[in-house]
Amino acid sequence: MNVLNMYTIMKIIIINGPNLNLLGVREKSIYGDSDFATYFSQLKTLFSTISLEYFQSNVEGEIINKLHENGFEFDGIIINAGAYTHTSIAIRDAISGIKTPVVEVHISNILTRESFRHESLIGPVCAGSIMGFGLDSYRLGIESFLK
Repeated sequence: MNVLNMYTIMKIIIINGPNLNLLGVREKSIYGDSDFATYFSQLKTLFSTISLEYFQSNVEGEIINKLHENGFEFDGIIINAGAYTHTSIAIRDAISGIKTPVVEVHISNILTRESFRHESLIGPVCAGSIMGFGLDSYRLGIESFLK
């Protein structure tokens, strides 16, 4: 290993899409009763040797801008695009256009929900997909980059 690389801190950003700012409040039977800020603090403690950042937006263009901004310098991106998972060709194209690997995560198992949620437009251009493990899906996504 190169001596300079030995001291490089891995950088991962979590990007959450629409309505995920309401975690802990909305549809608790599906998404649980924990807010993301509390969970993110736990992730930062658990993964204290890596640099973790977080971004959430309800606006498709802001998510695309964040992918472009971080997609050439970060070591990994974890995205829960929310409903944009099933509708956004633009987010799919943004993921295809960057070099940083992206892991798609979902709190619920989208395959067991309404039929319109069964198809992910972004999944085929991601390094992998993790779903159905609640908020723990994010931890699993981070661990996928550490392997």
